Amino acid sequence: MEMDVSIVIRTFVAVFVLADAIGNAPILLILTKGMDAEQRNQVVDRATLVATAVLLIFAFIGQPILNYLHISIASLQVAGGLLLLLIALDMLNGKIEEPIVEQDRDVAITPLALPLLAGPGTLTTVMLLMSQEPNAHASVIFGIVAAMLVSWLIFRQANRVSHWIGAEGAIIATKILGFLLAALAIELGSEGIRTLFFT
Repeated sequence: MEMDVSIVIRTFVAVFVLADAIGNAPILLILTKGMDAEQRNQVVDRATLVATAVLLIFAFIGQPILNYLHISIASLQVAGGLLLLLIALDMLNGKIEEPIVEQDRDVAITPLALPLLAGPGTLTTVMLLMSQEPNAHASVIFGIVAAMLVSWLIFRQANRVSHWIGAEGAIIATKILGFLLAALAIELGSEGIRTLFFT
């Protein structure tokens, strides 16, 4: 299969920016607080694999699935916003003290893979790219995989950041990032609400 470099680059940039691994790396540290480096790396590996798989699935069959279930992208935005808001409130209230992976949910799946790495915006983008480039699916797929690989490499460096900031820094970062994550959640959810009710 021939690769169209311009499509690969366009897909890579779009997915990488929307996945925002650099911005989400501190959130990874908070959600995996208390884990050792090996445990955190396992979470990173699972999150990246799940996010990549979801993006590839949505690239091919996302729109038919949403149509069949009568789910709009706006509904995904509202759901993603609510999920992030609940996590942000836990961060602000100091309830995220132990690794959530040992409790009822696995942070590798939610919220790291969904909706942080593979959020509504990213899912929509890969669906649009596949529909816009019917003869260059291989280029789009390569761009998606390359973007997620770089995101994985960035997440893997989070252990170094954890060592630098220490315990005191982690507490301060938890509060600040909880506030920012809450704002991001409201923005994501409100965008979906505007689309659902005002357009």
